[in-house]
Parts: sequence; C-alpha cells; structure tokens
Amino acid sequence: MLKSRPDRYGAVAVSIHWISAILILALLGSGFQAANAPDSIAKGAFLRAHIPMAIAILLLTLFRIVWWWLFDRKPLPVQGSPAWQEWLARAVHVAFYIVILGMVASGVGMMVLSGAAPDIFSGSGTLPDFNAYLPRVPHGIGANLLLALLVAHIGAALYHHFIRRDGLLWRMWFGR
Repeated sequence: MLKSRPDRYGAVAVSIHWISAILILALLGSGFQAANAPDSIAKGAFLRAHIPMAIAILLLTLFRIVWWWLFDRKPLPVQGSPAWQEWLARAVHVAFYIVILGMVASGVGMMVLSGAAPDIFSGSGTLPDFNAYLPRVPHGIGANLLLALLVAHIGAALYHHFIRRDGLLWRMWFGR
C-alpha cells in the first residue's frame, strides 16, 4: 500500500520519514563536526558529505510536501489524543519543514557569499571562516532548533509507544 489509510501511513510516507530521519541525523553530525573542525582539510571533508545530504533532504522534503498536498492524506489522529497534543504535533511537523527549508537557504547563502563550493569539492585551498557570513547565524540557530525538534518528536513517539501504548509508532512503519 503506497498511500496512507485512516489508521496508518503508507509505504511512500514511511520511506520518506525514515530516510529523512537518517539523513537529518547524519547532517547534524557532519554539520557540527564541520563547525568544530580544527582545519580546512577536516572541515572540507565533513562538508563534502554534508552538502549532498542537504540537497537530498531538500528534495525529500519538497517531495513530502507535494505528496501530502496532492496525492495522500495523513491518517486520523490516534484515538483518545487530546486536541492540544494534536495541535502540538502539527506545529512540530510544520516547524520541521520551515527549519529544514531555512537551513537549506542559509547553507546555500553561505556557499554563494563565500564562494567556497569549488574549494570544498576540489579538496584544495583554504576554506573561509563561515562565521564571517550573515547566513551562518540562522544556519547555526536552525541546527539547534532542528535538534530540539528531533528531541521533542522522538520523545513524543516514545511517550506514545511506552506510556500510552496506543500503537502510534507502529503507524509509521512498514506492514503490520
């Protein structure tokens, strides 16, 4: 089943979710490593992995938005969930989209303003201090916001799985 049903997510949504989750964790790791790298060679190595993953996340996020908007509908809320929890869940998901798109925009801004992309991908040359470029500020704030959203999202999933035992987590998995 490619599309979602009222009680669970379809294979397309599940695939996008878990691929995005893995890539976002890798992006955060490579981004924080690049920001704290001791030299241009190490920074460049992290950025050579970070930038293609960011492009993949952008494409997945845009595909996800189009998928929900044109082709699929999300399952119904979990039975017995308070309205405030449903509102908060929607707000967190919208915040994910906004932060991800903002992170891509600020990352592109840093690459354009610094002109560092050729040096990053050739592995030659000294990379600039990205802190000197204005998009670095929202990029850093966005990374911390993304981390906070992930903690909230994972915490809510674990709460539903282990405390409420309402099957919410299984709705975002294949089969069953």
